[in-house]
Amino acid sequence: MLQYSELKRNRRKLLALAGLTAQEFELLLPAFAQAYERRYPPDQTLAGKARKRKVGGGRVGSLPGIEQKLLFILVYQKTYPLQTVQAELFDLSQSRANGWIHYLLPALLEALDELGVLPERDPQQFAQSAKQAGQTPELIIDGTERRRQRPKNPEKQALHYSGKKKAHSDKNVVIVNAKSKRVDYLSQTYAGKIHDKKIADSEGIHYAPASTLHKDTGFQGYEPPVRQTYQPKKSRAAKN
Repeated sequence: MLQYSELKRNRRKLLALAGLTAQEFELLLPAFAQAYERRYPPDQTLAGKARKRKVGGGRVGSLPGIEQKLLFILVYQKTYPLQTVQAELFDLSQSRANGWIHYLLPALLEALDELGVLPERDPQQFAQSAKQAGQTPELIIDGTERRRQRPKNPEKQALHYSGKKKAHSDKNVVIVNAKSKRVDYLSQTYAGKIHDKKIADSEGIHYAPASTLHKDTGFQGYEPPVRQTYQPKKSRAAKN
């Protein structure tokens, strides 16, 4: 069973499983604890009813302590395992793992939003949000894919099959600030077969006019109204 008390002493393993260092985890923890308590007050049950026994009474919960709850949802977000696997990692039944995912994810999103680290999701507000943050307008755009279960419907199977990854996937376009390395924009989710440039065109992202944008060949022909775009050219191998 994964335990934060053990993982925090292993930087590499914690990064691999939760995506954060111990220092970053500790910075997020207070905001997560507050968000969790707001959503699920200690004098109420998870169903929102008044408790009949004092807080702490009864058997120990399946995820004791706020650290363990945060670790659970971060591992799920970072590795995106099957719920059966997530249940095994934390010594839960699959149904309990499913329930905890639905309980904890809104609290995590609320905490990240409170800390101001969530990426912009509205393409029309992207230019304004970057301006308010006072960030250097040097950006990198790229597509990112994550594997998903194969859909049962044949049409959906074909739509989600990524020839690049040789697997069924979902895809998003992200924009990263080259200086801060922060993900400033996250697109809506698309099927894995859809081309990166088509997603960017569909999103209609509004950029600050002074921005420079770095892109790869997946965005060939994507020329939004920015100061400059940069695309590396493929080097030709020297002939023998």
